[in-house]
Amino acid sequence: MNLRELLDRLLHGAKTTARLYHPRTMRERGLLWSVGLLGATYVVVTVLAIRWSMAPAEFDVNEAARAHMASTQQAPVTGQVMTGTLIEVARTLLDKPGGYLSNDIAPPGVLIDNMPNWDFGVLVQVRDLARAMRNDFSRSQSQSVEDRDLIIAEPLFNFDNASWMLPSTEGEYRKAIRALERYDLRLGDEDATDAQFYARADNLRDWLGMVEKRLGSLSQRLSASVGQVRVNTDLSGDEAARQSTTTPGQLMVRTPWYQVDDVFFEARGATWALLHFLRAAEVDFAPVLEKKNALVGLRQIIRELEASQATVWSPVILNGSGFGFVANHSLVMASYISRANAAVIDLRNLLAQG
Repeated sequence: MNLRELLDRLLHGAKTTARLYHPRTMRERGLLWSVGLLGATYVVVTVLAIRWSMAPAEFDVNEAARAHMASTQQAPVTGQVMTGTLIEVARTLLDKPGGYLSNDIAPPGVLIDNMPNWDFGVLVQVRDLARAMRNDFSRSQSQSVEDRDLIIAEPLFNFDNASWMLPSTEGEYRKAIRALERYDLRLGDEDATDAQFYARADNLRDWLGMVEKRLGSLSQRLSASVGQVRVNTDLSGDEAARQSTTTPGQLMVRTPWYQVDDVFFEARGATWALLHFLRAAEVDFAPVLEKKNALVGLRQIIRELEASQATVWSPVILNGSGFGFVANHSLVMASYISRANAAVIDLRNLLAQG
C-alpha cells in the first residue's frame, strides 16, 4: 500500500465517523432507541397485565390446614381446617401473581381493572369470617372472653384496603395473618386451653346469615346489569315498620354500564373465597351437619359456587339483554349465586330446628 492509498482510507474513515456522529444521525438513532424501548416496555407491561389478571387456582382445604399445623401434630383438631383455610385465602390475596393490586400506583397494576374488584370480593368474605371467628366460633357464650389473637386479626383485616403509604394495606393484613397463625397453633396445643373453636349449629347459622346477605346483594347487583323495575318490599311483613324517608312503590334498578364488569369480578372473588370457606365448614362442622341431616344442603351450595368459577371464554364481560342475541355474563353469575343463596336460606332454617 502506497502513501496515497493510506491517506485515502484514512480520509474515508473520517468521513464515515463524521456521518455517524452528525447531529441529525444521532437524533435518528436516539429516536429509534426510544421507540424500541417503548415497544419493549409495552410488550412487558401487556404480558404482566394478562398474567396478573388470571385468578388463582382453587386449593385443598385439608392440605391448607396441615400446612399451618404444628409439626408435632398428628391430625387437625376442630376449627383448624377453617382457620387454616382463612389463612390460606388471605395469603393468596397477597401473594398471587402481581400480589395485592387494589393499592397499586404504577403500571401494570394501576392499569388492571378486574383483579382489584376480585380482591375486594375476597376481602369482604375474609372480613366476615374473621368477625364470625372473633364473635362466635371462638366463644362459648355471650359473656365469654374474646380470643387474644382474634382481637388483633379482625380489626387489621378492616384496615383501609387501598393504602400504599406506611402503614401499607399489605403490611396490616400480614399482621392479621400472623395473629391467625398464632391462634391456629394454640388450637392444636393441648396445654393451651384458652384457644377454642366451638363447632355449634347456632354459630354456623349466625355466620351463614352474613353469607346470605352478601350473596343476596351480589345477586341483585348482577341482575341489575340489564335494568329491572323492582317492587318496593322494604317494609313488607311488618305493619308497624317505618323507614327514614319515603321511597316510590316501584324502583328502577340498573348497574351503570362501566361498572358491570366490576360487579362481575367482585362476585367472582367473593364466591371463590366462600367456596373454600364452605368446604372447610363441611369438615369442621361435619357432626353438626350430619345430625341435622344438612350435609347434602351444604354440598349443594358448594356445587353452585363451583359452577360460578367456570372459565370465561370471552375476552370481555358481555352485557346483552336478557333474551337478546349477545350473552349476558352477569345474569349467568346471578343465576348461580341466587341458587346458592336460596340453598343457604334453607340450610339456616334446617340448622335452627331441634
